[in-house]
Amino acid sequence: MVHERSCGILLPVTSLPSRHGIGDFGENAYRFADFLQKAGQRYWQILPLTPVEQGLGNSPYSSISAFAGNSLLISIEKLAQQGLLNAIDAENPPEFPDHRVDYPAVREYKEPLLTQAFENFEKINDAAARAEFEAFCEAEAHWLEDYALFKCLRDRHHEKAWIDWGDDLAQRRPAALSAAREALQTPVRREKFVQYLFFQQWTALREYCNRAGVLMFGDLPIYVNYDSVDVWTNPHLFKLDENKRPYAVAGTPPDRFSLTGQLWGNPVYDWEAAEREGFAWWMRRIGQTQRLFDIVRLDHFLGFVNYYEIPAVDETAANGRWKTAPAEAFYTALRTHFPHLPIVAEDLGTISPAVVAFMARHQLHGMRVLQFAFDGDTEMNPHLPHNIANNCVVYTSLHDTNTMRGWWRTEASEHERYRLAVYENRDLNEHTAAPAAIHLALSCRANLAILPLQDVLNLDERSRINVPGTPRGNWEWRLTEDWQHNDLAAQLKNQTAEHGR
Repeated sequence: MVHERSCGILLPVTSLPSRHGIGDFGENAYRFADFLQKAGQRYWQILPLTPVEQGLGNSPYSSISAFAGNSLLISIEKLAQQGLLNAIDAENPPEFPDHRVDYPAVREYKEPLLTQAFENFEKINDAAARAEFEAFCEAEAHWLEDYALFKCLRDRHHEKAWIDWGDDLAQRRPAALSAAREALQTPVRREKFVQYLFFQQWTALREYCNRAGVLMFGDLPIYVNYDSVDVWTNPHLFKLDENKRPYAVAGTPPDRFSLTGQLWGNPVYDWEAAEREGFAWWMRRIGQTQRLFDIVRLDHFLGFVNYYEIPAVDETAANGRWKTAPAEAFYTALRTHFPHLPIVAEDLGTISPAVVAFMARHQLHGMRVLQFAFDGDTEMNPHLPHNIANNCVVYTSLHDTNTMRGWWRTEASEHERYRLAVYENRDLNEHTAAPAAIHLALSCRANLAILPLQDVLNLDERSRINVPGTPRGNWEWRLTEDWQHNDLAAQLKNQTAEHGR
């Protein structure tokens, strides 16, 4: 848990500036860690680091693996410094857009270079490096073997879902798997090597941040994609029929925002099967998350207590029903394996009394968002600053919302603008709305305040990260090299200190 007043910044790694088309684990990540230290920030919150796919909207919340890392985050510059690539490969990248990630162009550029790095590694005579790679493969074999094979089979089948690879592979018949491993030995080893590079670079960055007094705040999405290695290798943990297709999928019920609810389409878990195994897959998954981060947000925490199950044949979420998960047994297993892992529960939206009681019983930190605070007349809104308790993480905005300035400009009603201004006891406009929200976040009682960097920089709606429910144009926003002015760190440090953070 977070027990002392502190502050941090939300910025996805992909949003860092880079000459290589996408934020990565290169020098700009280290410079951002330096900025956080100078600005008196204790946490760097990021989004999931799992692989993203063009066909899945490049969303880090819809990945083909819950364990693997996103290869696009590997720094080409770092590989050149290691001697795995020529310097010219890092010094002369193509021209990429300044303000957004062009995912197809980045893949076209980076994937051949990762292959070249692998081929160069295979040629070098470095016993220590080879031993380190082999040790990584052995230590991570419980997920790495299946992931590497899955990735290669998916590529060979032109990114078709695993269920369409033919019955032998879809059913994971031993003879078919052995033949595939034999035929794909080199590509499989290449995928393992790419994961080795990812974790090598991430570990170095995290250790650098920790030495600077900055903790990494990560995210664990509750659901996995149907077209994932996790479902392919563990079909018994999901509600699938005899043909291994989902008969129940996840979503949310109808509400004032959507008359038909939200149909996410992810297969829901068979929690009884998971409990019979002592939640072994979950413990491995959370162990991987603990390896990556110092503090973890459990996305859609409601689903660990009550989950909404929709018939897979339905076209909307209207006919779903609520089911109960074995929350106490799961949490007991989690705390037995990871007694000291700080956890934040994403408890936004409509939360059942069972979730409220569970969080209170286990003293879990929840989330509050100031952008949600001013849309009604009631003083009981839990997001209003005076209602925010110590055991909360408060945000001005989120990766799924507009920026504060963009909200004021394009979404906030006159009533919301008026209430925020009254709360701050001063006139506000689009230029002062985000600074006002930052002041409220820093001054409220929440132990931890997280400020999206877009709000710190007072950026508008063009800098939002994701618009839920839209298939394109998300997860692309990126900083340019000139994002930081000279006194920004000092200003933020002073603001943070003034409020005892």
